[in-house]
Amino acid sequence: MASPQDFAGYTPTWCSGCGNWSIGRAIMMSLAEQGLEPSSLNMVFDIGCSGNMNDFVNAYAMHSLHGRSIANAIGIKLARHDMHALVIGGDGALLGEGGNHFLHACRGNHDITVILHDNSVYGLTTGQVAPTAQKGYTSKSTPGGIIERPVSGLQLALTQGASFIAQAFAGNLPQLAKLIAAGMTHTGFSLINVLQPCVTFNKVNTYSYYLQKSYQLPAEHNPHNYEHALAKVQEPFHQEKFPLGILYQAQDQQAYHQQLAQLEQPLVTRRRTSDYAPLLEYFQ
Repeated sequence: MASPQDFAGYTPTWCSGCGNWSIGRAIMMSLAEQGLEPSSLNMVFDIGCSGNMNDFVNAYAMHSLHGRSIANAIGIKLARHDMHALVIGGDGALLGEGGNHFLHACRGNHDITVILHDNSVYGLTTGQVAPTAQKGYTSKSTPGGIIERPVSGLQLALTQGASFIAQAFAGNLPQLAKLIAAGMTHTGFSLINVLQPCVTFNKVNTYSYYLQKSYQLPAEHNPHNYEHALAKVQEPFHQEKFPLGILYQAQDQQAYHQQLAQLEQPLVTRRRTSDYAPLLEYFQ
């Protein structure tokens, strides 16, 4: 049985105190606790500080073009739906450059798990504003304050058809590991939105800020209640409160690949014919 260390790659180069450290460790813990092996899953990393985890985690993995990680993961999952497919990316990559792929992956309820690093900045390129930043946030790219309203990955996912939505805080590693496992064992599109402080460039959404503003969902919260979940995902914008835990989990939605007869078995295992004569005759 694999241990978390079996999933460890090169030594990370993130800033000291960066939330990526705990997110990376939580991923490795979760994979080991699920009894998985490095060769039993596929991971797609986007561009950014989180994407550098491609070198720091040992598994079948690829580093996608900026904003294209979800599209690559969908292709991988369609070919090998017998294996887990994870996406690791930041709020800029997944909700900015890759926002179109995010939306349509939710619509299709593709069976992939997306771990979204939500830190409101493009950390790798030194702190420009990301789509999740609050209106008025100042950065190198918006010295006078951002004009646009923030994008909510939670609201997008819920309203567009994702069947599993959870939120975690990088400062709570054990809960994050459990939520990753819960998302991976769910069949359908699963989003783990991780509140991740950027200690170098974001001096607003700090560890202290999230410790004060976040709270655990109460035991009476029903994750199968869509209307209740809709109210919860709006709290960060209306009340500046961040609920942690499983916000929503549908019980009656099929994943994309389950609705296609031709994907009854993984494409890679399907028998190929060597007799192309009927096909060539058809197109003559």
